[in-house]
Amino acid sequence: MKLSDFDYDLPEELIAHYPAANRSGSRMLCLDRSSGAVSHHVFSDIVSMLRAEDLLVFNDTRVLPARLHGQKATGGKVEVLIERLLSEHEALAQVRASKSPGPGMQLILEASDSDAGLTVEVLGRQGEFFHLRFPADAPAVDLLDRYGHMPLPPYIDRPDEQADQSRYQTVYGRNPGAVAAPTAGLHFDDPLLDAIKQRGVDMAFVTLHVGSGTFQPVRTENVLEHRMHSEWIDVPVSVCEQIAACRARGGRVIAVGTTSVRSLESAALKAGGDIDVERTINPYQGDTDIFIYPGYQFQVVDAMITNFHLPKSTLMMLISAFASRDKVMAAYAEAISQRYRFFSYGDAMFIR
Repeated sequence: MKLSDFDYDLPEELIAHYPAANRSGSRMLCLDRSSGAVSHHVFSDIVSMLRAEDLLVFNDTRVLPARLHGQKATGGKVEVLIERLLSEHEALAQVRASKSPGPGMQLILEASDSDAGLTVEVLGRQGEFFHLRFPADAPAVDLLDRYGHMPLPPYIDRPDEQADQSRYQTVYGRNPGAVAAPTAGLHFDDPLLDAIKQRGVDMAFVTLHVGSGTFQPVRTENVLEHRMHSEWIDVPVSVCEQIAACRARGGRVIAVGTTSVRSLESAALKAGGDIDVERTINPYQGDTDIFIYPGYQFQVVDAMITNFHLPKSTLMMLISAFASRDKVMAAYAEAISQRYRFFSYGDAMFIR
């Protein structure tokens, strides 16, 4: 299996640099993974495609304003991107500087004429990341909310703006910890969620704190040689019970986003490699580096809502595992011909 198998040509102008005016007003391409048939919709049409027996599974992570700019105490410029919160006052981060800061060095971030900013201390290294300690007078989450910038993806080539504070978040995000949005969820607004509830569809919430590794390119031509980054997930017992109830009533487990897919499938594998004949799963909390590519046998997910993904990315491999590479590539060609908007702030797919 070659990396080039998951490549496609995307016109630059189809990369969405801003979200649609209304969350649920995005376009949506529906792909039937059995026949390969595609149809075109607006996202709010998803309500009519759901059945009362179904279960929607959302990722309720909340994006941290994780990007900070400043300088070392010695004067050199630095850019910090928080990767993971370790505790109330400590975090792992990427630090870009002309010379890597050593243990004990202080970084003065987001200072201005009217604000002394935020001073963090470098404690050391953990692999590619720096271990940072935040001031003890407030939780790191609160300090990031005050000083941080939204970590827009590298293909959105503009500075973050005030509107990104809300639009690069889902309306239901409640657990701070991600440095990238679970973007399929960006299409849901409160009126749409209310309409889904009124249809009788059940909803469940898992957590996967999306890391910056989601944007790292695959560097090996042989896909099987790629090593996935690790991310923290929480699939609580309540979700496992909801999945069991969904199975019992003949409904579909519909994952909202690839992060929900990876959470559910990880929980199934962490439970012992296989799930029982009723296709239930056990709760799991911890790290996952699950890598889903063609040949993978899905154990939990029956359908998924997702955005359009980068060429040669692990997420292209995931959806190709779910719907077959040929059908996915044909659907992407159709989306490009119909001028869909791509990537984080772009349009949606419903693969069923």
